[in-house]
Amino acid sequence: MVREYAKFPKLKIPYYDSGNNDEGHYKVNTVEEKTVCDYTGFNFDRLDDMCVFEYWILLRDAVIYGHMQTEEGREYLNNCWRITQTSPDRKAIRKKMGRKEG
Repeated sequence: MVREYAKFPKLKIPYYDSGNNDEGHYKVNTVEEKTVCDYTGFNFDRLDDMCVFEYWILLRDAVIYGHMQTEEGREYLNNCWRITQTSPDRKAIRKKMGRKEG
């Protein structure tokens, strides 16, 4: 799901399709708000009074912070970062191919 605010790099929430489609029968409609509340200690009323850009940056930070707490989450964030790269890592390619840098 691509959101409109994803156009702004500092507001983009890390995501990649990991192929895990275990959504179950119910969907939580306020999971993003709950994530921000847990991260900040704010309540839902305070989120409603917040500027949308402040909310988005807190949501992004909350998602990143949450994933950084586990090895699996850090791997997820690394994959999120990896799929956004548009230039090749020439040093890593040369190392993998057994060639000297140059």
